[in-house]
Amino acid sequence: MKSNNVIEKIKEVLNLNEEVKLEQTKLENGTVIEFDSLEEGKEVFIVSDEEKIAMPVGEYILEDSRLLVVEEEGVIADVREVSDEVPSEETEEELAEEDDIMRDMMGRIQNLEDAIADIKSKEDLKEELSAIEMGNNLTVELSQEIPAEVQAELSEPSAEPIVSNPESFKTLSKFQIGSKRKPTTMDRILSNFNK
Repeated sequence: MKSNNVIEKIKEVLNLNEEVKLEQTKLENGTVIEFDSLEEGKEVFIVSDEEKIAMPVGEYILEDSRLLVVEEEGVIADVREVSDEVPSEETEEELAEEDDIMRDMMGRIQNLEDAIADIKSKEDLKEELSAIEMGNNLTVELSQEIPAEVQAELSEPSAEPIVSNPESFKTLSKFQIGSKRKPTTMDRILSNFNK
């Protein structure tokens, strides 16, 4: 049964024809609330378009910067001035709890970063080992493909060192491609080699 219906039934039973005038004010966020008086133990409602809703449990800041505390749904527990200097006990507990949560989250993040670094280092090590293993396998395969006679020849130093002698090369005879063609840069370079 809604609170308005309860009040109406009480009025009918008691034959109260005089109207109870409730005061209205707004919360800091603009929500309109209605009450008989802002005192401990009095009822407080949120005013919506067509009905009144019992104020949920919580702490609310009024337009005039006072704090309205509701500990039981629809009943005022306390109205006091908001003090920035001294936080309420609940606020200190909430801050302590938030600090604990933040420390816990930072610890978890650090653990995840460490685990990722470990995984990356293991992957790098696996890549290095597989590269070394591939190199060893390649060396073994190459040594198996080369006949023993050739391996013996390659392992012995050659008797004569190989030396380049540019004077021993023969110059190529000059040639012409198209007698009336203009010489290109490449033609000029090649003709200088042949001189």
